[in-house]
Amino acid sequence: MSVWPAWEVREDAGAMAWFNVRLVFSDGARVDALAVVAQGGVCLEDVRATPALSLDDLGVLADWIEEPLLAACGRAPEAAAGEAGPRRARPAWPRGLEGRWLVAQEYRAAQEDGVDPVLAVMCATGHSRRKSLRLISQARDAGFLTPRHARR
Repeated sequence: MSVWPAWEVREDAGAMAWFNVRLVFSDGARVDALAVVAQGGVCLEDVRATPALSLDDLGVLADWIEEPLLAACGRAPEAAAGEAGPRRARPAWPRGLEGRWLVAQEYRAAQEDGVDPVLAVMCATGHSRRKSLRLISQARDAGFLTPRHARR
């Protein structure tokens, strides 16, 4: 596995770093990813694989690359006491109105902090940009966020 920095953004007490990651397997398969390391966790922003990854493999990709990425940042992965069994690649996120309300909270907090609200939702939910935009749209439809465009 190869890891090299793409760019880093520092704000107040925190930092977010983007890394290019390449995994090459003995059978010729290859995975290229753009990953974000923030607040001790890893979010995947873009993934390209040849041949395409199965959904199961895509679901655990963050687990495969988390330790090397955190090591590249000089951080140690946060180990939970008594952790048993495999970890989820994505944090559990509530569904329905509760999930939409939490998305709206993340979105507004990011706006107030002057950071990209879509990226904040991506990191909070562990979902892709497309899925996060869909969640934001659902939060707007539920009335938790203001409409994107004013109707005339």
